[in-house]
Amino acid sequence: MQSLRMSAREVYELYAAGEPVIFVDVRNPTAWAQSDEKIPRAVRIPLDELPSRLHELDRVATIITYCT
Repeated sequence: MQSLRMSAREVYELYAAGEPVIFVDVRNPTAWAQSDEKIPRAVRIPLDELPSRLHELDRVATIITYCT
């Protein structure tokens, strides 16, 4: 699996073009609970759990992880 950094603009353009995208919020539970900013329909998987839970994500889509 290829990993790269994307700017917010690049992510928006990909999403706006209708490309399949999955947003994964990797914040820990405390940080997530304290935040007022959440992307609707984003999948929540804490970063330390991500390697063991990658099988839950559709590999056809571009997977975009984010945190604060």
